[in-house]
Amino acid sequence: MANGNPKVELRGVKKRFGSKVVLDGIDLTLEAGKSLVVIGGSGTGKSVMIKCVLGILRPDEGQIFVDGEEVTRLSGRAREAYLRKFGMLFQSAALFDSLPVWENVAFGLIQGHGMKRRAAREVAVEKLAKVGLGADVADLSPAELSGGMQKRVGLARAIAADPEIIFFDEPTTGLDPIMSDVINNLIVSTVKGLGITTLSITHDMASARKIADRIAMIYRGRIVWDGAADTIDNSGNAMVDQFIHGRAEGPIQMEVRR
Repeated sequence: MANGNPKVELRGVKKRFGSKVVLDGIDLTLEAGKSLVVIGGSGTGKSVMIKCVLGILRPDEGQIFVDGEEVTRLSGRAREAYLRKFGMLFQSAALFDSLPVWENVAFGLIQGHGMKRRAAREVAVEKLAKVGLGADVADLSPAELSGGMQKRVGLARAIAADPEIIFFDEPTTGLDPIMSDVINNLIVSTVKGLGITTLSITHDMASARKIADRIAMIYRGRIVWDGAADTIDNSGNAMVDQFIHGRAEGPIQMEVRR
């Protein structure tokens, strides 16, 4: 905690696009040094929620606090300083094809922090080692890497600037079950070892169970359940039960055009 406050807190956050309500009063807290996983189907508002915290989108209503500071109206240098608290592992790794691996890892250090290239390369190689990749990978292009290796590079980039908070967007999407478990283990060991606060969004319940201290479920723009990860199988919530067991029948109805 920072000054008795959660690391991240959303209070009544709402966001709509035209007539479509995506976030309908999100209340959520994330404690310092803990891992929160938000589950939910496609289009339920998970990614929009993260974009609101990062200031990519501005909520229509509600407040977002980080370290006790309300951040939805930050701009200029204050916003730049705020964003330095964050790292991000994107769903598709989102590596730059035109840059070698080490420059992908060090991109934020060079462009955002003004670090000299030689020093940035040293940091990149160090972070690659933390995710199980040797220095020989540093000069390869992303196209020469497997999907699992690209995810590792993305994780190395996420931790490169020693952020306080990391967002994971579907960290195991597109990976086979074994590589998914490798990435989950890396997230746990890397993040726990560094004491970083994390918020992840995923459909993958195996991943959620592995990396989460707490799990929250979002449905139709609201948090419908929030509890310790080891209690989710006995949540007492019909929507949670349907989602984690992947059943078509239940209170969650998918809209299917006929």
